[in-house]
Amino acid sequence: MSFTYVHYSAPSSLPSDYALLSRYAAAHDLNSDTLDEQDEQMPSDGPSTHPDDDVLNTNAVAIPGRHNLARRSSFPTIYVTPFNPTTTGPLPDKSGYRSGPTKPTENTPLLGPLVPRIEEEVDGADNSEHASSMLWEEIRILGKYTLPVFGTHLLEYSLVIASVISIGHLSTTALAASTLGSMTASVSGFSIIQGFTSTLDTMLPGAWTSSQPQLVGLWAQRMTVVMAVTLIPIVCIWMGSESILLFLKQDPEVAHLAAVYLKYSIAGLPAYAFNAISRRYFQSQGLFTVPTRVILCVAPINALLNYLLVWGPEPFRLGFIGAPIATAISFNLISLASVVYGVFYVPKTAWHPISRRCFTSLGVLVQLGLAGVGQTASEWWSWELVGLAASLLGPVSLATQSVLLVSASTTFQAPFALSVATSVRVGNLLGERNGIRAASTTKAALLIGIAISLLWSAMFMIFRTKWAYIFNDDAEVVTLVASILPIVSLFQVFDGLSAVSGGILRAMGKQFTGALLNLSAYYVIGIPFGIWLAFKRDMGLHGLWVGLTISLIYASAVGVWICFKTDWEREVKKVQDRLEVDQETSVKVKRNDVEAAHAH
Repeated sequence: MSFTYVHYSAPSSLPSDYALLSRYAAAHDLNSDTLDEQDEQMPSDGPSTHPDDDVLNTNAVAIPGRHNLARRSSFPTIYVTPFNPTTTGPLPDKSGYRSGPTKPTENTPLLGPLVPRIEEEVDGADNSEHASSMLWEEIRILGKYTLPVFGTHLLEYSLVIASVISIGHLSTTALAASTLGSMTASVSGFSIIQGFTSTLDTMLPGAWTSSQPQLVGLWAQRMTVVMAVTLIPIVCIWMGSESILLFLKQDPEVAHLAAVYLKYSIAGLPAYAFNAISRRYFQSQGLFTVPTRVILCVAPINALLNYLLVWGPEPFRLGFIGAPIATAISFNLISLASVVYGVFYVPKTAWHPISRRCFTSLGVLVQLGLAGVGQTASEWWSWELVGLAASLLGPVSLATQSVLLVSASTTFQAPFALSVATSVRVGNLLGERNGIRAASTTKAALLIGIAISLLWSAMFMIFRTKWAYIFNDDAEVVTLVASILPIVSLFQVFDGLSAVSGGILRAMGKQFTGALLNLSAYYVIGIPFGIWLAFKRDMGLHGLWVGLTISLIYASAVGVWICFKTDWEREVKKVQDRLEVDQETSVKVKRNDVEAAHAH
């Protein structure tokens, strides 16, 4: 598992996180008997003869005059009591069907007519109240949205931390080797898998709300085929990693141990890919607690395995290789638990029988997947490039980089969760044509982001001389970590602001602006400047972190400036125009699909 997996995988995980806060909250509390009755009543249009029927149906929306099956409740009511969800468009009548017009209204959310919004009590009020009152209201709402996402991400990241801590106390060389192995795994494997599977964030939710929910299972099967082929070159790279690392001028002992780490990690690679697919399969149906429950059960097992296989009694103790084996076992346990849950505890509404159709339309996934890899991997690779530069400074610097990066990644989970919550809230407000409150939400998010970042900064400064002992006992590593932590403390403030402003930009549909901002910050300013300081000015690892801090000062300053200069009424109009175009296009596409089916 890469140390940077959670911290720098925002683009691929964001759609699922939006769903965590919004999509499941709109579930209708229907029992299974009612749903069975609805299935029997649901009229069938027959198969479509359109060559791209699967693609078109994944984007289907409710059409006037056509019934749409209301899906089963996607989340138990007791889990969503803090939310007061509503959905746009017509609600099901007693028969379970939707009827009536679906023209976008002032309550239509940013992401379209069948994506639910989270309604708050303050949303019905006018905007004449005092600005400070509105600000405090939005702070409370954002806090409520942020906590569940933060908890989920932190739980996932515990799998990484357990491995780092268990290896870190073996030796500095072992920690450096595991860091190098993880960076190689991230660059050549995990980032590619996450990039490809992020395509399902687009395909599956639309399939679930269409008239053919079984396409969820079909697209998941197709992605499994794509992943099976993609894993072949990844496995080849990992098997021959030692020669590659030696070619890159790595320390021979560290390179050998890193290659060993990668070879044992191969046992968990297929499970890692499967988990990325199964997580989206469940989440597209609103079953967001399934992956969380599974990880909650596996996390303590993973910690126990790391102890037994790395430090445990003689019959179990394997030393260095115990950590990758423990991680691989944990990935496979997650896969097994997901299969069991999907087979025995989840209705088969979304499942498609395995057939030769899983080998069709693969080009769509490959095309979108490559774009996803480009979006996801660009930011991952920038941090791995910094790690590679740190490895050239020696094992002590590489081990120190591991401690610092894991620490920064852990604290990053809070502002990143806040950015997800902010994106959801601002998007809904723009869909409601409430630009004034969207502006207030922006200010509230930035204030919370600063407060969280200052809290982490203070923590690092107070415990800077003792912090490294959590991961490693080497005196050189402890001293170097303590000397760089003041820079990391400053880094925290701008890292948090950059994350929050990025969430606001995504809510406004300015992903391209955010991508350009990150690319220029890292590749044009931060990394080149940090490498120059590290190697030309002999600042070592200090120079690399100064460069990273400079890049985030630039990114956060420009991002915050864009947020404050935004014309929110103009953003509201852009959203409404986009919704009208999307609605007209969807109606035309669906009507053509229906006509083709009747002609057949």
